[in-house]
Amino acid sequence: MEKSTLDDIRERLKGVENELAGELDELIQRNRDKFRYTVSARRVQFDAGMRKLHRSYRTGLIAYLRTAPLGYILTAPVTYALLVPLAVLDLFVTVFQQVSFRVYGIARVRRRDYVVIDRHSLSYLNAVEKLNCVYCGYANGLIAYCREVAVRTEQFWCPIKHASKARDAHQRHADFLNFGDAEAYRADLPKIRAKLLD
Repeated sequence: MEKSTLDDIRERLKGVENELAGELDELIQRNRDKFRYTVSARRVQFDAGMRKLHRSYRTGLIAYLRTAPLGYILTAPVTYALLVPLAVLDLFVTVFQQVSFRVYGIARVRRRDYVVIDRHSLSYLNAVEKLNCVYCGYANGLIAYCREVAVRTEQFWCPIKHASKARDAHQRHADFLNFGDAEAYRADLPKIRAKLLD
């Protein structure tokens, strides 16, 4: 494909992504109205009637554990043990970007834009379910945060497309330099890096 065809496809894709983002925002607002909650300073607050309704749907902790498959209970320690390496990864990636991105002049990634923990405020969840929701929100948000830090690092140091197609390549990959184009690499690397600056 020619560069102009790729640019056209990217423009159309950005338009669809913007349309999707708008639809999702509208859906979130409709859900806030339907389920009667507000969000202020990242805190969710349901009205009293909705909280009461939610509590009526909560499964008690003992009943929940009694009906849980034995395999779920036996694998819980393995599942939760992953929190240790995740927390270490979180620490190292955060320190890395706070130190290195300042030196390189790369705009830092806001962790709170990726790690969203709010489902524990749902009254229809028991303590174990809330803990699971905190775990998943942290783990998935952390991986997304780490990926964005890695993507910005890649854009700074090696913004070259791969020779082979990578599955689920990040969005910035499309703007990277062509594999094997040494002239463009030397000429355009400063422009690609400049897109990352504070």
